[in-house]
Amino acid sequence: MITLDTSGPVPPFEQVRVQLADLIRGGELPGGYRLPSIRQLAGDLRIAPGTVVRAYAALEADGLVQMNKATGTRVQEGQRLSSDLQDAAETFVAAARRLPGATLDDALGAVRAEWDRSGNSQ
Repeated sequence: MITLDTSGPVPPFEQVRVQLADLIRGGELPGGYRLPSIRQLAGDLRIAPGTVVRAYAALEADGLVQMNKATGTRVQEGQRLSSDLQDAAETFVAAARRLPGATLDDALGAVRAEWDRSGNSQ
């Protein structure tokens, strides 16, 4: 599931965080999925438990997981939609930035107008 490159410049906690975030956003770890315990993952990866705690805490700060001492660390519901929206936003922003003179207000106005035009009320 997770592999670490101990010879590279990226700290182990960040490698764990990024790989888990990618799995969550990609839908491979669905909402409600219980991540391995801190000790289990630390043992599997041969890293200090504090490293896993730091990665899990960063994922929680990003809203991807919820940590609970009694029930463990679980993937938050709705992450696939969030990921798809983020992908769409990145694509739109990249295209909008290529338009001469386009501003953020112009882009947001265009999104709102299209949303309303397409029949979505919220």
